[in-house]
Amino acid sequence: MNDSYNRQIQYLRVSVTDRCNFRCVYCMPTQGVKHLSHNEILSYEEFLRIIKILSKHGVNKIRLTGGEPLVRKGIVQFIRDITALQSITDLSMTTNGSLLAAMAEQLKAAGLTRVNISLDTINPKRFRQITRRGELAQTLQGIEAALAVGLTPVKLNIVLTNMITEQDIAYFVDFVHHKPVSIRFIEYMPIGESQTTPGPSIEEIKTMINGFGRGILTPTLDIFGNGPAKYYDLPQAKGTFGFITPISDHFCGVCNRIRLTADGKFKPCLLSNQEIDVKTALRNGASDDEITKLFYHTIAKKPQSHTLTNTDEPTEFFRRMSQIGG
Repeated sequence: MNDSYNRQIQYLRVSVTDRCNFRCVYCMPTQGVKHLSHNEILSYEEFLRIIKILSKHGVNKIRLTGGEPLVRKGIVQFIRDITALQSITDLSMTTNGSLLAAMAEQLKAAGLTRVNISLDTINPKRFRQITRRGELAQTLQGIEAALAVGLTPVKLNIVLTNMITEQDIAYFVDFVHHKPVSIRFIEYMPIGESQTTPGPSIEEIKTMINGFGRGILTPTLDIFGNGPAKYYDLPQAKGTFGFITPISDHFCGVCNRIRLTADGKFKPCLLSNQEIDVKTALRNGASDDEITKLFYHTIAKKPQSHTLTNTDEPTEFFRRMSQIGG
């Protein structure tokens, strides 16, 4: 399945819930967001039917997102059901890691292949400020559990807000030397109501890493996942660093993903207000062919680039990150 710009679409990001046990300052307003009701959210059976249909048309990579996907009951069985399709060759999850320590073994046994874990600071006080609810120790335990059971490569996502410090970078440099993880710094994206501001640039982060006396970053081949990060090695380190630049050097030209929101909308682009309603079709008895046509329609709507660089579309988004699935 190729879109209008000849990008091959094979990756579906599935937001299984809009609920989250964190309230991150760059993701939600202080008061949180109004949650969808039980009936508004797709059932696992509905998600599974969509995935099964799309897997017959080239989709072979699924990432489960939220909100926080681990807060939804039944997630382990849902992973088993996706794994049973056999046509999905890569099944991963983005999580805040707070519930991962208790669930990592079950998730791995069910068929989950790897995880991305949010970790924006290693200072417990600032972690609490950023997440408004989270405890750093729980997320660190989740990282260790993921490594122990083989949910690898473990990728740690750091959004570059004004709360990150040189102390954090020093910790991450040390962490990469001792653990086989990929630490990825992500440029701050101005979407939704945020209680923070952009932090250091990617180039400033690279300069900090090079200045700690542990060696100089050197470009390396992309690690498993074929995502947008550009990866770098440090001498004798067990892990890698990745840098994701959706603003300064966007990767829209190679984007291969479509999103499915918890309330049953296909989104051709994260930073776009375009949506195609698949839930209504499902619940009105649509055939597999009709669902397929909606997906092809979504692919046809996929813009050449996101709206932060496309002046033909508004940059005021009516969904926040937690309501899309990142």
